[in-house]
Amino acid sequence: MKNVDPFTDDAVETEQSRGGLSRRSILLTAGGVATLAATSEVAAQPSAERPPTASKGRVRLIVNGKQHELDLDPRRSLLDVLRETLNLSGTKKGCNQGACGACTVLLNGRRIVSCLTLAAMHDGALIETIEGLETNGELHPLQTAFVEHDGLQCGFCTPGQIMSGIGCIAEGHAGTPDEIRFWMSGNICRCGAYPGIVAAVADAAKRA
Repeated sequence: MKNVDPFTDDAVETEQSRGGLSRRSILLTAGGVATLAATSEVAAQPSAERPPTASKGRVRLIVNGKQHELDLDPRRSLLDVLRETLNLSGTKKGCNQGACGACTVLLNGRRIVSCLTLAAMHDGALIETIEGLETNGELHPLQTAFVEHDGLQCGFCTPGQIMSGIGCIAEGHAGTPDEIRFWMSGNICRCGAYPGIVAAVADAAKRA
């Protein structure tokens, strides 16, 4: 007795006509054996070892006037150390590629994007973040100017804008609106609050 295989349209004998063994059952059995053999071979292979972790090193950072002695993985960025180890979340992680300026801080008085520098490279460095600007409860003049000139909307980029603005003023690059726009061009505001930002930096520069 023969039936038609629905996958090949070939006539095949039934299990009853061949003593309980059809071509389909033989193929299924052979496939199962091959799969089991392959699985056993993979299981017999030694598991891949995890790559070795970098040894930690002691790094001293002076952040907002407070000294911190930290055991750090040398691969960690300064941004991640500030946010995740020191809980200073005012410094924002934007693009994490150094293109938006949201993570700008002052390092030894100079503005940098903290996502592109390793914390281990700056042992003993003086670091200032947005949290360190107020004095005895009083806002920094540039913070006050940002409020007065509506230099923010959502506020995500504001810490980086303010830290960059402080650096811009200290560098002597805040003489005109055009100069401010040029030297602040590394800080992106997705809300488009640039007129207020430029006005705030210009105002603070005059007060300084």
